[in-house]
Amino acid sequence: MSKKQIGRILLQQRALTPEELEKALAERGASGGRLASRLAEQGTIDDVAALKALSEQHGIPGIDLSQICLRLDDLELLPREIAEKHLILPVLVKDDRLFIAMANPAEKKVVDELEFVTGKKVYAYIALEGALSRVIEEAYSHKARGEDYYIGPRCPPEVLERLGLTPGVASQGDPFAEAPLSLSPGSSEPGRTEIAVGYASGPGAGWEAPGVVVDDAVGRASRADEVEDDDFGDVSKELSVVADLPDGGPPLAPGHKTVLVVDDEAEIRRMLARLLSSKGYRVVEVDRGLAALRMVKEHRPDLIILDAMLPEVHGFEIARRIKGSQRYGAIPIIMISAVYRGWRYAEDLRQSCGVEHYIEKPFKIADVTRAVESALQGATLEESKDSQAISEEAERELALGVAAYQAGRVDEAMAHLRQGISIDPLAYRLHFHLGLLYGKRGLVYEAISELETAVEINSRHFPAVKNLAILYQKAGFRNKATETWQRALNLAPDEATRTSIKEHLVSLL
Repeated sequence: MSKKQIGRILLQQRALTPEELEKALAERGASGGRLASRLAEQGTIDDVAALKALSEQHGIPGIDLSQICLRLDDLELLPREIAEKHLILPVLVKDDRLFIAMANPAEKKVVDELEFVTGKKVYAYIALEGALSRVIEEAYSHKARGEDYYIGPRCPPEVLERLGLTPGVASQGDPFAEAPLSLSPGSSEPGRTEIAVGYASGPGAGWEAPGVVVDDAVGRASRADEVEDDDFGDVSKELSVVADLPDGGPPLAPGHKTVLVVDDEAEIRRMLARLLSSKGYRVVEVDRGLAALRMVKEHRPDLIILDAMLPEVHGFEIARRIKGSQRYGAIPIIMISAVYRGWRYAEDLRQSCGVEHYIEKPFKIADVTRAVESALQGATLEESKDSQAISEEAERELALGVAAYQAGRVDEAMAHLRQGISIDPLAYRLHFHLGLLYGKRGLVYEAISELETAVEINSRHFPAVKNLAILYQKAGFRNKATETWQRALNLAPDEATRTSIKEHLVSLL
């Protein structure tokens, strides 16, 4: 956005006067995020007002760096020179999620590369440029001195108590371990909420840090909308039907194997298809990550040849999901990728994903042939459990989860659903139901993760799409919420629902 646009937002928020804005715009180089940062530095507006304006401008939450507590070991994910060059800082690592502060969230390539090399889903927050630059300098300097944490000057006292940094209070262990992420139910300050990153003993419990700031429209929508569980317990088989799949390929001759080739380069797919077909394999091709996951679910190939860098879902993430399950874990995977000379060599991630072979591009035909033959020869001739038995086991966990929730035993219900997902990670109904329960518990990011996965598998289920839109609102991601509400509009079951969603979109936009 231009200077006038960010200025207009500040004027609408009554964060400053027209005279103050005119003076600021007259200063050389004061534009966009730099303008908001400079006004905050000068004391013309406070940090929260600046972050609210930037949140509205970029459609993502702002983050108040003065409240954060960083575990400095997490900085290993990002070399200092990259952090300083792009003004980007890891603020929390939780399971397969990475939360970062950025001065310019428009740098999508940086986020994509960070997801690729870490194998984690990245959530970007916008920070004031001057504050972010200072915190990057201080945090990496503290790490170089062997310190464990960087503590912001306004870090909440309860966080310090958890860390044992309050005099007379002993540490209660690593406050980041085994910690759900949740949003507190409300805030006394409009447009402001907190993200809980510590231990929690119940819904919405735990200590809150750092401060997350959203614009007023998103804040109002977040408070007005709650995750709905009306569709919880719907275990209709059609929920798991995958639509819009590519052709499954020619019929499979007896004794022959199916190979799924996943690469976004058509020339490479055609070359591999010709090679494998000439060897007697049935070949199925897809060019995107989500289509690959759907093909695995519907056709269960005997072998997967998988590019590491794919649209939508990276190959490493696909491998992690497949190899971490009972139902699909025995499928051998050959990873192919160009030599990656970025922040971390891709071979390290290959090992962590458990794939059988890694082949660098450009590759030789003989290398692929040997890898395919070796992977299929080494594959277990008989899976530890019959595929049908595994499917039935996952179904039992779903039924037990639904029954437990209906009996009021929510924790037990969540445990059954998580167990079902560990058995079959591509079972749509398990992700959908677990996402609803996480959402009802206020565990927003856990809920987002599960419903995102559900929508990846079945993009046409209105309740999943609608609840995902609500969760994006609660996390402060205006752009994602708007996009998802628009998808929900196209799936709405009746005219009254469509009208309601249209009105909701107008309030967000």
